Amino acid sequence: MKTEASVVLLKEDNAPIPAHWAVRAMLLWQHRRLLQRVAVISLVASLTIAFLIPKQYKATTSIMPPDQQSSGAMMLAALAGRGGGLGSLGSLASGLIGGHATTALFVNLLHSGTVSGHLIDRFNLQHVYHSRYRITTAKHLARQTKVVDDKKSGVITIEVEDTDPVRARDLAQAYLDELNQLVTRTSTSTARQERIFIEHRLHSVESDLEKAQLELSAFSSRNSTIDIKEQTRAMVDAGARVQGELLLEQSGLQSLRQIYGEGNVRVRETEARIAALQKDLTQMTGSSAPLAPADSVSALGGIYSGAGDKGELYPPLRQLPRLAVPYADLYRRVKVQETVFELLTQQYEMARIEEAKDVPAVSVIDPPGVPERKAYPPRLLLTLLMTAFCCAVTAGFILLREGWSNLSATDPRKALVATIMPVMHGRLVPDSLRRRVEV
Repeated sequence: MKTEASVVLLKEDNAPIPAHWAVRAMLLWQHRRLLQRVAVISLVASLTIAFLIPKQYKATTSIMPPDQQSSGAMMLAALAGRGGGLGSLGSLASGLIGGHATTALFVNLLHSGTVSGHLIDRFNLQHVYHSRYRITTAKHLARQTKVVDDKKSGVITIEVEDTDPVRARDLAQAYLDELNQLVTRTSTSTARQERIFIEHRLHSVESDLEKAQLELSAFSSRNSTIDIKEQTRAMVDAGARVQGELLLEQSGLQSLRQIYGEGNVRVRETEARIAALQKDLTQMTGSSAPLAPADSVSALGGIYSGAGDKGELYPPLRQLPRLAVPYADLYRRVKVQETVFELLTQQYEMARIEEAKDVPAVSVIDPPGVPERKAYPPRLLLTLLMTAFCCAVTAGFILLREGWSNLSATDPRKALVATIMPVMHGRLVPDSLRRRVEV
């Protein structure tokens, strides 16, 4: 039995005329009790669902990447702030040169698998997100993280959502820490490569210097050669003095022999002093014979088995020229290695300073803090939307059912549905079950 509100006008070709909005409103008013029940039930259900959704807290931090533009790019960027054609040209040139290349690089690094993998291991996110595989955990973390860069200022904002406010703050801070470490590790600047090369070279030169110093000290210790030039001068002076004393004693001996004869005590005493002076002069002078192969210097001169091994304080005067050559070679090696070491040390410190300037450092504008209020879900809004949706679906179903019932039996749409429904019913219901129902 149809009501007056459900009556639709027919044209001459029996096509229904669309009902007026008042007719639809009247139809919905007649089913107001059903709509009220649906509204109450959906309100209770939506409230339950809204309160079952866990709270999400959002921690936010913002960073400013370093500006690595060249001087020309910086000049053009400065021109961008001025008016007129130069400002447009400066903005265009600054963009073309790559003023925001560092910002895009930092955003890609924050989304990299290295950073997400370290965060998963650091916070045990597989257990937190109840995920079996790392790839699904990484995808969940990517959904919980939002990285936004400001095209004008270049400031990067990192937003991390989590059910725990403290963990949300720690995750945001961990992003900054991992970004700093990743930038430091992957820095391939010229200053870094130069610093690494100089560092390896410095270790090699330091080893060579230590070896040369040990060889020089061993040579000097074995041969008592502390300073060849000074020792030669001292030995010549001492030899000349001994030789002068020897000549003086010999001339005195001749006088004493003429006066006292050979057996006199003074004559024998003078002869003893002359013998001692001759022995000292012979010891100071030494032999000019070449050094034996076993006593000669190896490689750069080796070691002379002389003064040091025999307990003497100084090498013989005639061997000093022979010892001077290996001593000069060893001494020159030490000086060369010392000079190279000093130069490399200065270059190493300069390379470290340049590397510190060249490696980009993340400047934190707003450090992450513990969020005090939830960011999701908006329970009131979700409740209202779900309730309105259920009511709208119910109202649409009422209007659709009423419109379908007003269609004539000869309507092609009804004929199409009548043809399709038996086929669909036969596919959905198995034959065995249909036969059981029929029996």
